[in-house]
Amino acid sequence: MITVKDTVHDHIEIDGVAADLVDTPAVQRLRHVKQLGTVQLVYPSANHTRFEHSLGVYHLASRALDHLGIEGKRADRIEAAAMLHDVGHGPFSHNLESLTHRRTGKYHDDVGELLATGAVGEVLRDHDLDPDRIAAVVAGEGPYAGLVSGELDVDRMDYLVRDAYHTGVPYGTIDTERFVRELTFVERDDIPDGDDSDRDGPQLVLDEGNVQTAESLLLARALMNPVVYTHHVARISKAMLRRAASDLLDATATTAAELRRMDDHDFLAAVRDCRETAELSRRYDERDLYKLAVWAEYDDVPDRVHEADHAAEASLEREIAEEAGVARDHVILDVPPEPTMRESTARVTVNGDIRRLERQSPLVSALRTAQRNQWRLGVYAPEPATDRVGRAAGDVLGLDPDALVTEVRGAMPTTLDEF
Repeated sequence: MITVKDTVHDHIEIDGVAADLVDTPAVQRLRHVKQLGTVQLVYPSANHTRFEHSLGVYHLASRALDHLGIEGKRADRIEAAAMLHDVGHGPFSHNLESLTHRRTGKYHDDVGELLATGAVGEVLRDHDLDPDRIAAVVAGEGPYAGLVSGELDVDRMDYLVRDAYHTGVPYGTIDTERFVRELTFVERDDIPDGDDSDRDGPQLVLDEGNVQTAESLLLARALMNPVVYTHHVARISKAMLRRAASDLLDATATTAAELRRMDDHDFLAAVRDCRETAELSRRYDERDLYKLAVWAEYDDVPDRVHEADHAAEASLEREIAEEAGVARDHVILDVPPEPTMRESTARVTVNGDIRRLERQSPLVSALRTAQRNQWRLGVYAPEPATDRVGRAAGDVLGLDPDALVTEVRGAMPTTLDEF
């Protein structure tokens, strides 16, 4: 058994297959992948990694399994998946995932090849575990997979409290001990018609009287979102690194598959050494970031921009640059995904019935509205060009120049044509 002192969960005891997995290269690599990507540029102490998060997910999964009375090979599979759930992440966590997915067809939870080969595969087989079954659990497939990858999973329980601790932002605090005590599995036959999911096997729910417990998860996520996960400085720096990664793949022999297996340090070294990405790298290293040219609310953005795919966004960037009279690489268009709230589909027990949280809690509707109100389209450019780029972006994207947006630094209402 291994005992690790953790900032969030105090002492974590690691045993069995998980203890043997800790020192595999795939898991140790996570020491060099930051949990929050570029958020450290906003919160300097946010330097925690996917490695410590993986230990925390394993810890919560183990506690939940003990509470649920799940033992033997089934528990081994869940604990292995908890330890390995993030090994598919590329550098800077989720930030480059859309780029690598376009070129490889793989997301971070497509880990079949990683688990079947090398030291990880050897450890799993030594414990009589099928790597393909573990990979399926990581992807949210199979019985009891919802504990690791679901609406009430231990993954989000750990990252919310861990991110809150390391940023110093108190909004992500949730009662993880109560969560794991109140989790239970119900058979699919007990779930009302029309309230089912595509998961196989028993469904994970919160036991009777825990609507507020589930709401606390939603509320924590909603409060952390604008001040941490989508903070404008974090979004600008992430967008700059995505541009650098795309230029790196276009300018060098580096493949998307190779990029996907880099850690943060590998990636930063690669973009520093590439002539086509050196300027973006310098700006990131010195925190000489692009600035906001446009920061527009959801309802002020035309549908054609919301629905634009990567090629359409690139075309819009070229049009904005041409109209503004600036170099193409001095314009970055950042269109976030549509607002979603996966946690709202979590199931809770109310008066003996299994119900979706969104059908039971009036808070869900309010948080959906808040999430939509927090959404922002961003257009970024070097500081001397922000005014020209902002005006050009307004014309090209069809934004109403009288639409009110919030100037981030001063929190003052301003109009688009004043950016």
